[in-house]
Amino acid sequence: MPVLDVDKLTINYSTMRGPVRAAENVSFQVERGEALGLAGESGCGKTTVALSLLRLLPSNGKIVSGEIRFQDKDLVKISDKELREKIRWKGISIVFQGAMNAMNPVFKVGDQIAEAIYTHEPDVKKDEIKNRISKLFELVGMDPTRADNYPHEFSGGMRQRALIAMALACNPALLISDEPCTALDVIVAAQVLKLLREIKEKLNLGMILISHDLSIIAETCEKVGIMYAGYLAEYANVGDIFKEPLHPYTQGLIGAFPSIRGERVRMVSIPGTPPDLLRPPPGCRFHPRCKFAMEICRKKAPSWSLIGNRRYVACWLYEKK
Repeated sequence: MPVLDVDKLTINYSTMRGPVRAAENVSFQVERGEALGLAGESGCGKTTVALSLLRLLPSNGKIVSGEIRFQDKDLVKISDKELREKIRWKGISIVFQGAMNAMNPVFKVGDQIAEAIYTHEPDVKKDEIKNRISKLFELVGMDPTRADNYPHEFSGGMRQRALIAMALACNPALLISDEPCTALDVIVAAQVLKLLREIKEKLNLGMILISHDLSIIAETCEKVGIMYAGYLAEYANVGDIFKEPLHPYTQGLIGAFPSIRGERVRMVSIPGTPPDLLRPPPGCRFHPRCKFAMEICRKKAPSWSLIGNRRYVACWLYEKK
């Protein structure tokens, strides 16, 4: 049974000009010990989907329809109190993009982790909390004495590790990591990715990794969902996506990455720009940029097509006649 099952999730943002259709009919599953990567251009809905899992959307964001099933509970329907006390941090935790902005600069890092533990487990004694913080720092490869430091005394990679330690403070079953390598150099980014893989395997965590960088997802995840303009365009095992991308958008994303071993060729970007989600184009949202677009693509949105074993693509090129 999957630790998380998202079914036909639709999210809108209310604006003065009308609703922004940020995510529509998004469906995926995450098993224990498995990492799912959500990839796509900026503004495609990746972070919106992640925030909706914990109902942390901005005040103008609303889950219009769909289900988010976690441990036999629909997180869309449960009360704010139950979500705050039993799900956030204890069931699902999130590592936000921008480690410095996610920490309070005037409190020591250890005190911030201790607050998270005490808030959700008020009966835990101070000595036990201190011991848990030391073990969390060791788990993420940091000296436990650094818990007495302030966030500005950490490097970017150390702050990222401290955030991961904080996210693991209450032993969640699912960890969400939003752009974990933003603003990190190549060496530190590789260390953070290695840490995430090791933690996932050691603790048997379910994990959702959000990134626009497909190479990060290829190193870390078992499954990948390719998002475009609020829709999930393709969903498959990471090996299948890279060996044989089916959706024209996925092909464009992978084609924009240089090959280390292949011959030197000029990089070709996807023409055009993502659509305005206030007034998205009719039919398939990718059709204005797609070189394979047909007449039906301009009129009707494609449905999911099952290709092989547990591989889905939303494209009229693969619709069964």
